[in-house]
Amino acid sequence: MNQTDSSDVLNYRNRLETASGYAEVWELVKDTVKFSLEKRRDKMMLFLDDLPIQLGAYHSIGTNNIVLNRTLVQIVEATIKSKRVVNALIYNLLLHEYMHALGEYSEEDVRRMVYEVAKQCFGEKHTAAIIAKKTPWALLNGIPMEAINAPRRAMEIVKNFEKTDKYIV
Repeated sequence: MNQTDSSDVLNYRNRLETASGYAEVWELVKDTVKFSLEKRRDKMMLFLDDLPIQLGAYHSIGTNNIVLNRTLVQIVEATIKSKRVVNALIYNLLLHEYMHALGEYSEEDVRRMVYEVAKQCFGEKHTAAIIAKKTPWALLNGIPMEAINAPRRAMEIVKNFEKTDKYIV
């Protein structure tokens, strides 16, 4: 892992806190992994779907797709009402699936790597590192999960998720 100085940490924190959409969080995910682990993969696509609440996101092996749990994100947005926390949640979910897309298949290893990347790039007391250390579902403490009855909607693709100059099939 690369050594992070305070200007890197401040830059990553600022980018996460000011990110205004999935594409900006995604660019930060790729940049922090490139910095920390010297790995990168481009041409990924993001889909939003209403998944079971226990599933934050998934990446199907052999594809360039990440499917993010739209319901989970919307519940956190509605209850936490903090852009910083919502962006940190999305960062963690995308980072976890990005590690799978990079060929890391062990859930235990991926969880450890997500925490290490977040800790190195944001500092261990930052919301992104805390979520990575605990679990994204720690944000749902106190929310009556049995009361959640989200309607099933069509899966949607996030347009302009990744900047590319080539058509992706």
